[in-house]
Amino acid sequence: MTDRRRIFLLLAPALLILGGLFLGGLGLTVLRSLRYMPALGLTVPDLSAYRAVFASPGFLASLTLSLWIATASTLIAASLALGAALLLRQSFPGRSVISFLVQLNLTVPHIVGAIGILYLFSQSGAFARLAHAAGLIAAPGEFPALTHDSFAIGIILLYVWKELPFITLVLLANLQGIGEDYESVARSLGATRWQSFRHVLLPLLAPGLIAASALVFAFAFGAYEVPLVLGASSPKALPVLAWQAYTDTDLSTRPKAMAMAVVIAGIGLGLLLLGFRTLRRGGPNAR
Repeated sequence: MTDRRRIFLLLAPALLILGGLFLGGLGLTVLRSLRYMPALGLTVPDLSAYRAVFASPGFLASLTLSLWIATASTLIAASLALGAALLLRQSFPGRSVISFLVQLNLTVPHIVGAIGILYLFSQSGAFARLAHAAGLIAAPGEFPALTHDSFAIGIILLYVWKELPFITLVLLANLQGIGEDYESVARSLGATRWQSFRHVLLPLLAPGLIAASALVFAFAFGAYEVPLVLGASSPKALPVLAWQAYTDTDLSTRPKAMAMAVVIAGIGLGLLLLGFRTLRRGGPNAR
């Protein structure tokens, strides 16, 4: 028996349970999005919930906002993580301290971080009061709107703060596996430091970077708790609309909530597949 088969057999019970729960929940969500809810007397599936979602006036704005949050958060976090990984790859005084600080927030839940951002960066938060006390602004309300703003700055700040360590650790593991031989060969052949990074190291890091970034994008696009705490009242992120429709006391809104959940899952899955397809076509291992 090969090692791969042995590992698969050891993981099979957990994978069956998790896979069953996931697929069962997904199937139930799809059925309810098609208005199949016998408890409410809905026994004939149809697409009216999807038509209602796409026809709602705020859907496009909410979808655009969610895409903006996920895209900006992913690009900023991935760029900073790449720089952090390259920095932590080197040996220098204080490296262990910086590494500890980078990984410090991995165990902090997103909702706790969101509340921290709210207390620190809101116009009634600690920094606004400190700026007012220092005479920098005439009133706390003049502090820049970094939470509940139309550009979702607070939400993006939270996601960058939370997801940067994850991508950094993935890249550090890749750098450890790659070593420095490829870059040394490139430098010995006359490549500059930038050229060896651009044409040698970056392509080798691309699979891990794209995979980690795709996971971060999917999470930032589909999560609702951070936009609920830090987001503006209008437009709301699409996951917040889905959550509000699901928790509405009117049970007739449940199919619409499920339809929005299916749309969110479909877009996230599609972008994940696109990322992994890009890896298979253009990654170093595709050759």
